[in-house]
Amino acid sequence: MNGSVRIGRVVGVPLRMHWSVPLLVVLFAYGLGRQTLPVTTPGRSTVVYALAGVVGAALLTGSLLLHETAHAAIARRRQISVEDVTLWALGGITRMGRPKTAAAAFAVAVSGPLTSLMIGGIALGAGIGLHELSPVLAVPAVVLVWLGWANLFLGVFNLLPAVPLDGGRLVQALLWWRTGDRDRADLAASRGGQVMGGLMVAAGWIALLRGATGGLWLAFIGLFIMVVAGAERRRAALQSALRGVRAADAMSSPVVTGADWLSVQRFIEEVAVTAGHSAVPLLDFEGRPSGIVELRRLAAIPVPQRAELRVRDVATPLSQCAVAAPDDLLTEALEKVNLRTGMRVLVVDAGHLVGIVTGKDVSRLMQRNTLRGRQTAG
Repeated sequence: MNGSVRIGRVVGVPLRMHWSVPLLVVLFAYGLGRQTLPVTTPGRSTVVYALAGVVGAALLTGSLLLHETAHAAIARRRQISVEDVTLWALGGITRMGRPKTAAAAFAVAVSGPLTSLMIGGIALGAGIGLHELSPVLAVPAVVLVWLGWANLFLGVFNLLPAVPLDGGRLVQALLWWRTGDRDRADLAASRGGQVMGGLMVAAGWIALLRGATGGLWLAFIGLFIMVVAGAERRRAALQSALRGVRAADAMSSPVVTGADWLSVQRFIEEVAVTAGHSAVPLLDFEGRPSGIVELRRLAAIPVPQRAELRVRDVATPLSQCAVAAPDDLLTEALEKVNLRTGMRVLVVDAGHLVGIVTGKDVSRLMQRNTLRGRQTAG
């Protein structure tokens, strides 16, 4: 996600934090320390309220991390690749590959809400127990009760049947299991997400017009759900249209390539200026693909450094590129695409580059299939 930085690893995958997380912590700490605690436990000092507010906000952020960690852990156990876990203002995002079975999809989706509900129950029980134990422990008791209710709300909210919420993923898994058609299940669940998001936006605006400022937050969440659900619907439509298509059917060949041992200056003069593409695959001394370099990255290198740097030093290595064999399904190949290389899949056969699939290639293939469909219908 743009605007996030890597802060460590969790269950073996990179953990990233969006810039909005510190803002979220401040808002939670302020609400707990300046509003909730002074009302429920009057008579304490401002320092006590502030410290308790910060601790409560940090614990809630940790709860969000555990929610996403559960998704990542179950995904890895089910042999699903996990790219990273990112915390941000609306909770978190676990980027992973597509599950191979409906059962795996269900297990991954349900793990997050169950974790939040379990944390909520434990925190709520502990808070009530502390309150009964001693009045001196009233402040930590309220923090735990607040944390418990927040997690219970998080767990229940995530069970709403709207993609990308976990409840929407559960609907996807159940429809997939019931119909046996994954693409159909994805389309139905994404439509449901768009409808649910629209209802939340409408409800938020109505609440805002009636004076409830929280309605703006509800409308924002609804808008986010609508946007993501729309993107998922387009992806599901793409998956359906490309069903059964091999990478070899969509690739462009032959491919303009460049030697990875060239200096950046020589590469620009001999390859880049005549390539006609925004990225060029690289070959090593043995003629095997070693990565891909984007021309914009070359352009960003200061002129005095271009004669010293090798082009492979500024390229994306093959290990981080989307690679497929000619007979691999195109839908599976496209799942390997990442933000680093964009919509590009290198097609490699017996260690040699035989083609490349770009966004234009996919668009051209879909247009061709559409024309064929119209011809058949006519």
